[in-house]
Amino acid sequence: MRKARIAVLVSGGGTNLQALIDAQRRGELPHGELALVVSNNAGAYALERAARTGIETAVCLRAKGESRADFEAKIQRVLATRDIDMLVLAGFMAILSADFVARWPERIINIHPSLIPSFCGEGFYGLRVHEAALAYGVKVTGATVHYVNEIPDGGRIIAQKAVEVREGDTPEILQRRVMEEAEWVLLPRAAELVSERIAAGKA
Repeated sequence: MRKARIAVLVSGGGTNLQALIDAQRRGELPHGELALVVSNNAGAYALERAARTGIETAVCLRAKGESRADFEAKIQRVLATRDIDMLVLAGFMAILSADFVARWPERIINIHPSLIPSFCGEGFYGLRVHEAALAYGVKVTGATVHYVNEIPDGGRIIAQKAVEVREGDTPEILQRRVMEEAEWVLLPRAAELVSERIAAGKA
């Protein structure tokens, strides 16, 4: 059976990319293949992680004054030439347009470091999410993997995992716990779930 070819879109360090790479090494992505890593940041450490593993990389920069449509067209061309089946957004710091996501119905997934619908949407990313959770005083947070649609963090939820908020947590400590206990667990499972649907011709 042909495996679903996965492109991971990244902007930074690539810790969630590493979780996917590790899962693939362990045989936990039997229906998917990490085929490409695309970054909108030429200095992203995620590109080095990919290169060390032998995964092809591509850099798609948005030039100053360039329209989002032109920027996204560059990404689409890269994906098309690599025969990509699905996309994983893993710390990709660009909001994709409705036109872009419409071309990939239920074939783009994203990991968000909260229990959606809490602390999500435009402006909620990285440490900001954990700062907001601590400021609000929640006792439980977590991570969510969801399909991507035209609304930031608004697509149908695939999986969630709760993480305890502890006395004395800082945003940095909480961020690390959410990564270790939720994000790095959920994202490979969700990638395999969607890959299996694609490989079986159900997506």
